[in-house]
Amino acid sequence: MSRILILTAGYGEGHNAAARNLSAAFDETGGRGTAEIIDLFAHCSPRLNQVARKGYLAMINRTPKLWSAFYGWIDRAKPFPRHLGFFRREQARLAELLRDEAPVAVCSTYPIYAFLLERIAAEGGPRPPSFNIVTDSISINSLWWLPRCDGWFLPNSETTAIMVKAGCDPRLLHTCGFPVQALFSAKPTQLAPPNLAAGHNPRVLYIINSGSWHAETTALLLMAESSWEITFAVGRDERLRARLEALAARRRLPVRVLGWTDQIPELLMTHHAVVSKAGGATTQEAIAALCPMIVNQIVPGQEEGNYELLRRHDIGAHATIPEEVVSALRRAFTNGGAVWRDWRRRLDALARPDAARDIARHVLHQTGAAPAPAAVSRHG
Repeated sequence: MSRILILTAGYGEGHNAAARNLSAAFDETGGRGTAEIIDLFAHCSPRLNQVARKGYLAMINRTPKLWSAFYGWIDRAKPFPRHLGFFRREQARLAELLRDEAPVAVCSTYPIYAFLLERIAAEGGPRPPSFNIVTDSISINSLWWLPRCDGWFLPNSETTAIMVKAGCDPRLLHTCGFPVQALFSAKPTQLAPPNLAAGHNPRVLYIINSGSWHAETTALLLMAESSWEITFAVGRDERLRARLEALAARRRLPVRVLGWTDQIPELLMTHHAVVSKAGGATTQEAIAALCPMIVNQIVPGQEEGNYELLRRHDIGAHATIPEEVVSALRRAFTNGGAVWRDWRRRLDALARPDAARDIARHVLHQTGAAPAPAAVSRHG
């Protein structure tokens, strides 16, 4: 049985979501147990990793301009591989995994790992085929393309064009899409949103992330739209959940207030629109679900490209204040949802819900374990 090592990191949900979905696709394609996921930062330095993750979240939520400057500095200064000494433990553990488990390929959903693999090979260690699964769009950091690897899997043609411009070999660039759950490919009819043209009520999903701006004000304005069905996903903010539940009790149409949930894919598929920050996983899952986004927050740096992708295809809207959020949704739902249907058609042209399977089949083909899928395309 082939063994694929998938490397991830907990700095943004996109990396972990891509890793989980890839692992499921490898197991489906190559047999149960084909893939193993590991976060070497959490494994080797759990306390430091926890502090670093908290610092990362605090920076993007409280001081986004500082994060933008730091992100830009990394892109320009290219501190790796010069400063890989900071990750000695991770490099040693990775080298040990490569020796002991002898994976036939390594897939990285976080860019630092490709530098570690390159250093291990330079020091005489194992060098299995390695692939980068790029989880950002358009505004991608140079960390993704600087180290050597045997192939990159890109979420869309716009991002592939950036990599070509950066000097990457087009023969190693595969435009597959972002690896999402298999559910999106199946498109079960019971998860489709009701027909707006037939007079059904619009359904709006509001995903409230940590650090979301104007969350309660936005929620109040959404609930004031008496003909809309609203679902709030508040994560682990129990105080906000209690406040919204109290407000929802006064409304004629029912309101769902959810805490932490693993049902976001199903929610995206059953709602007409989602209000959320432009996170990598959320944006790509919304595209796969054909659920237009009203982006109410953009973390400078990697998330700018996620919204830029939607903007270039004239899908959804960027609404920085609560009133703009409601206005964008009203525009989408008027005239039987004419604008909403246009957005959905454009999403259908952009979506690649089979990305995880395509990547898994391609990697297994590279190792001689499975045929290559016709859906995988190079440059473009």
